[in-house]
Amino acid sequence: AIKRVGSALDPRGYEAVPIASPTALEKAHHYLWRFWTRLPKDGHITIFDRTWYGRVMVERLEGFTPIERCAMAYREINEFERELSQSGVIVIKFWMQIDKDEQLRRFTDRQNTPEKQWKITDEDWRNREKWDLYEAAVDEMIQKTSTEYAPWTIVEGNDKKYARLKVLETVIERIKAELRDRK
Repeated sequence: AIKRVGSALDPRGYEAVPIASPTALEKAHHYLWRFWTRLPKDGHITIFDRTWYGRVMVERLEGFTPIERCAMAYREINEFERELSQSGVIVIKFWMQIDKDEQLRRFTDRQNTPEKQWKITDEDWRNREKWDLYEAAVDEMIQKTSTEYAPWTIVEGNDKKYARLKVLETVIERIKAELRDRK
């Protein structure tokens, strides 16, 4: 989806930012700091591949962050996104949802196709065993952080073509609506 959105944009006006585990420097700051430092300048677009929601997903389920800090993160995230919106940033959030059978099919395909093996790790298989925990965390995350200024869009991802089109259509419609409202 990121590749499809990016292919329609002038590369001088956007940046795709992949988010991995925080570095030592990033760990020395508030968890949102590493995102603040990567926000787009006026008139530009930043596409985050994973975001601050890691705080209430991976960090929570892996025990990297105390549960009370994860609970506080919902308010912090909503405030962060409200500040972004109030400063003119259009926040568009997608949750790409696939079912457990489709995930298994994709994992198996990656593992058995030499040119796709780089896409699958032991960590992916380990996390698959936590499917039910992740599903509950996703439900809570969406319930607590879908707001008027930064709503979630759930993308039915079993069909990749459908998912990509839904993402593109959502981006176009959200930007149109925001620009119309600002006139």
